[in-house]
Amino acid sequence: MRLWYRTYELPFRDPFTISKGTKTHQPTLIVALEHLGHVGFGESPAISYYDVNLEKLRGDLERKKLFVEKFAFTEPERYWHYLHHLYPANPFLVCALDMAGWDVFGKMKRKPLSAFWMPEQPLAPVCNYTIGIDSIDKMVGKLKAKPWPVYKIKLGTTEDIEIVKALRAHTEAPFRIDANAAWTTEEALKKIEALSKLHVEFIEQPLAKDNQEGMRRLMAESPLPLFADESCVLEQDVEKCAGLFHGINIKLTKCSGITPALRMIRKARELGLKVMIGSMNESTVGSAAIVHLSVLADYIDADGPLLLAQDLANGLEYKPDGRVQPADMPGLGIAFQPEPFDR
Repeated sequence: MRLWYRTYELPFRDPFTISKGTKTHQPTLIVALEHLGHVGFGESPAISYYDVNLEKLRGDLERKKLFVEKFAFTEPERYWHYLHHLYPANPFLVCALDMAGWDVFGKMKRKPLSAFWMPEQPLAPVCNYTIGIDSIDKMVGKLKAKPWPVYKIKLGTTEDIEIVKALRAHTEAPFRIDANAAWTTEEALKKIEALSKLHVEFIEQPLAKDNQEGMRRLMAESPLPLFADESCVLEQDVEKCAGLFHGINIKLTKCSGITPALRMIRKARELGLKVMIGSMNESTVGSAAIVHLSVLADYIDADGPLLLAQDLANGLEYKPDGRVQPADMPGLGIAFQPEPFDR
């Protein structure tokens, strides 16, 4: 195999704020693997609150680039296990390479990725559109500028209920609330009760990931379903979420790629957990992998390309009904463009 890579700083349409901070650009790594005349692409966004930056991604990749290229690739699962042992402390990098391996494999077999796990294509879930934290007027403006069938609302402020009430005055679309671990247990109980009266589907990561006692209380008292995000990073976290959450949000970048995500979905189903495939503001490259996996999920958050002012690939169609249609092409079904282009 031959490997090459490049890093980017993709600007957001608007500054993107969650309870953990604000950013104006999404740093991301794109990798490309060439094997038997097929080129596969993968992506890993760099996320500061997981202590992952572009310098670390580039440095780790360059140090073992020769070993990445020397692997005798036959199918993605074997490749993932090899990469997992090659980069045991860098799941973000493993994700990008695993994704590229799946893209190559799909092109080798002339099949879109979703056809490997769902030969008969059902309708994918409706994708949400995210409204980041801002002043109430600006959040209302973002919602009005993007009519959409379902929204994810980022919260974690002293005005959370006022924000949702203001947004609710302008749409009847369902809301999915993401607190990004910002609430205390008592705060969550009060806010969830109020939010339950405002057409909210579920609450994502209301408490800090280590607040298991609080989550047990929320599970007993919450009128709304509760989903894990920061509490469910790797495969071994899925079982820990049973009894504490109604569902999990699987992020490919955090769990180290498509291969472990497929195992996490199977485990979640065994445990009776709902599944969401989530976004870390990937471009169309990484978002295409999320969309292909979404046929196995109950919910999808793949709105990175809608939030970014620039993109790196074509191949996803965001339909007015909120569903995302990948191109009918092998692998990820994307056409990568090395120079960022305006969306």
